[in-house]
Amino acid sequence: MISNFSELFTQLKEKGICKRLVVAWGVDEHSIEAAYKAVELGIVEATLVGDKAKIEAVCAEHSFDLNKLNVVDEPVELKAVSKAVALVHDGQGDVLMKGLCSTDKFLRAILNKECGLLPPKGVLSHVGIIENPNYHKLLFVSDIAVIPAPDFRQKVKMTGYLTTVARSFGIAKPKVAFIAASEQMLDSMPACMEGAMLSTMASRGQLGACIGDGPLALDVAIDQESVQIKGLKSEVAGDADCLLFPNIESANVFWKTNSKLCKDVKQGGMLVGTTAPCLLVSRADSAEAKLNSIAAAVMCA
Repeated sequence: MISNFSELFTQLKEKGICKRLVVAWGVDEHSIEAAYKAVELGIVEATLVGDKAKIEAVCAEHSFDLNKLNVVDEPVELKAVSKAVALVHDGQGDVLMKGLCSTDKFLRAILNKECGLLPPKGVLSHVGIIENPNYHKLLFVSDIAVIPAPDFRQKVKMTGYLTTVARSFGIAKPKVAFIAASEQMLDSMPACMEGAMLSTMASRGQLGACIGDGPLALDVAIDQESVQIKGLKSEVAGDADCLLFPNIESANVFWKTNSKLCKDVKQGGMLVGTTAPCLLVSRADSAEAKLNSIAAAVMCA
């Protein structure tokens, strides 16, 4: 089982896993640096789609060997994004990453019915991965970026995405906590009721190879002391691998609280539900965060 990002990089190198990365409008310093470092680590072959002059300028400024990168020259941002998605769609890439382009342009290309990456009737979602020194293993969380208020059917799909990503990290039977404001069965809170329904489905094997429990408040999902104080008996409580949040606000706040208020936290993540992993990284993300996301996507791909 991979318990941190350092172990992830080690396993990728030991197993000799190398995938083809395509960066859409990959003209900015952080995207190019992340792709370049991934190439040097031997985990990807990288193709940057964008304005070649801008890419050359960044590489020259930071002494990156341009010969280690494939460059597809397309000086128009929208066309570059479409071309990058088309490369992955046509089997010439295994992982897609957003560069300096806006999220709406990136998603529009992914969702294109003719040459996009979302299968018919597919559900697009996002899985985030958090390494927090205050927790004893990685946390896989959803959905911080795509689905504002997932309905029950979408939550079933999202659970499948979470456990699939967790299993790619060597967790044979991920423990999934269905998060709500309380671990009590409160019919006034839809998240509590749906958490209980998902927990029942998990116990009957309807959610695949996983152990699920809910509703669980966040404290009992990840803190053993809270579990003991509340006298809760659960295989998941205090030891969750995956956190399924009831809505985008709660998941996004959890994600950003980790990134801004917790020292030495490392994060990565990817769009899921697509035919290939897609990295919806922020334009403001550090090169390290983008490199973590690349490594996670390579392991999943």
